[in-house]
Amino acid sequence: MSLADKVFIDTCKDILANGTWDTDREVRPRWSDGTPAHTIKKFGVINRYDLRKEFPIMTLRRTYLKSALDEVLWIYQKKSNNVHDLHSHVWDQWADENGSIGKAYGYQMGVKHPTPYGLMDQVDLVLYQIKHDPASRRIMTTSYIPADLTEMHLSPCAYSMTYNVTGNTLNAILNQRSQDMLTASNWNVVQYAMLLMMIAQVSGLEAGELVHVIADCHIYDRHVPIVEKLISQEPHEAPIVSIDKTVDDFYKFTTKSFAISGYDPLSFDEKIEVAV
Repeated sequence: MSLADKVFIDTCKDILANGTWDTDREVRPRWSDGTPAHTIKKFGVINRYDLRKEFPIMTLRRTYLKSALDEVLWIYQKKSNNVHDLHSHVWDQWADENGSIGKAYGYQMGVKHPTPYGLMDQVDLVLYQIKHDPASRRIMTTSYIPADLTEMHLSPCAYSMTYNVTGNTLNAILNQRSQDMLTASNWNVVQYAMLLMMIAQVSGLEAGELVHVIADCHIYDRHVPIVEKLISQEPHEAPIVSIDKTVDDFYKFTTKSFAISGYDPLSFDEKIEVAV
């Protein structure tokens, strides 16, 4: 099985066997019928993926590589907060009549700040630091800005990336405050693995480890039967995911810049209700 499958299965089994239910308190999320959406969770889950060995995409169910990449480019390359710039409908329920999700995600990546290297936004600052100050321990982006939270239609879940250059390798830590295991677990891992690969390539480095740190790692009550069925199956081997080696400018990557071969995910036709 792929490492991503193993991580998913082991994490879900741990949550279901040893997790804590929040049914003893009021919760914010609701199902479409207005019922409180309770979860069972584990705190402080840490997973490591070495991109030099295997690309972390699940086979237990399909993760749509191109759609995941499109969303990464929407946030970090287009620096957009408008769903009209996105080719999927993942964010539509959080958008206003103009398509905006407020001062969230891509908006924060595009805001220019005074830095020791001049006026730059967060993405350009990371790209500059990796090339010109690789020994720095301050190479990071964050979209969790307290002053802007009231103007975000959704507070960022995967909110920061911390980059570290070790020798000729670029590693990163993805910090996530909240993780819905069924809906978006592998989606986020695939996205930030590709982001790490893109930034490493244009910086002349090799993509190394992606460390995923999750504060509140949970399964929703109505998702439990689906998760139990999913992790009872036998996954396949990981496919090969490759990046277009000719791209040397982060802003020239497109949804065609990654290719996948040998991907044979299991069929999955369960309808997943999303709590809002």
